[in-house]
Amino acid sequence: MFEHTFIGLDVHAVNVVGHAMNPATGEISTHTMAADPAAVLEWVRRFDPPVKVVYESGPTGFVLARYLHAGGINCVVTASSKLLRAPGDRIKTDRRDARVLAEMLAVGSVTEVRIPDPEEEALRDLSRLRSGTARDLAHARQHVNAILLRHGIRYPKETRWTQEHSRWLHRQRFAEPALQFTYEADVEQAELLDRHLKRIDKQVAATAAACRFAPVIEALMCLRGIQITTAFGLAVEIGDWTRFTGSSIGSYLGLVPSENSSGQSRHQGPITKAGNTYARKLLIEAAWQHRRPYARPGERLIRQLNRVAPATRIRALEGNHRLHHKWEVFDQRHKMSVKANTAIARELAGWCWSLAAPLQQGERMNAA
Repeated sequence: MFEHTFIGLDVHAVNVVGHAMNPATGEISTHTMAADPAAVLEWVRRFDPPVKVVYESGPTGFVLARYLHAGGINCVVTASSKLLRAPGDRIKTDRRDARVLAEMLAVGSVTEVRIPDPEEEALRDLSRLRSGTARDLAHARQHVNAILLRHGIRYPKETRWTQEHSRWLHRQRFAEPALQFTYEADVEQAELLDRHLKRIDKQVAATAAACRFAPVIEALMCLRGIQITTAFGLAVEIGDWTRFTGSSIGSYLGLVPSENSSGQSRHQGPITKAGNTYARKLLIEAAWQHRRPYARPGERLIRQLNRVAPATRIRALEGNHRLHHKWEVFDQRHKMSVKANTAIARELAGWCWSLAAPLQQGERMNAA
């Protein structure tokens, strides 16, 4: 059944601007309403069904889309980075944005994003809380190191942020009261964030063991460089791995080279950095671990491999050997380390998919 009316919504925290168009009759309707899902649903229901609605992904999340779905309305969310805009268009208003969305929906040029359910979105928030706290902790520690460095104080040992290092930090004294207060405040902030991060890690471990992504998390942890927080982040950020193939997941995560080709010329540039930024960051960090020597699994990997099915274990061992071999080839060719690691991360994404997708497909078959 074809849609009669296409509606574009420009959604903000305070209000929503809607633009409805019927290509068959040429009817156009524009309306500004409060940012209340009930008010939006009431306006959308004024049009004869079937109706299709679209709005941009953004800070307002997916609450409106879920509410419209519950009300029987076909609503999609489009990727904001894929919107069409003419190079010469210098006028941007809410009404124009809503009209552009409706026109793109009518011609089928909308790139839809997957709408997670509330449970999956809550798991993502927990994973991103851990990421943000780890980043804040790194910055706080950097502030402490910077103060000491500026005043010619250096810790005599290489290993830092241990109990011994903490006692050494508390013994440092400065003649200026203002500097002493600043230093102590920075040390206190670093210690508070460290304890906060440990609390979050415990919650992540408990949640990962009990959530519906637990089998995928266990499988991903069989790869080198992927432990509980990384596996949890990848599992909940990507969600449904069956949407992709081993080759397409790298493109989704923005790990493929950009390209600018025309006629007989072909030029590839840096990676596109499209898609999920956090998942791409996790893979980039994990890929560095495959550069270390690898002959057999360590104690942690052996324990983890014994927790999964034989097929998953075999596949993970193949991936670990393959990825380390690729690093050896890149090092022999003296390839720039950053570029080599990006290539390893792209292939690592494919190996993660090969472990996660079969598990989710099997779960769906069993449920059916």
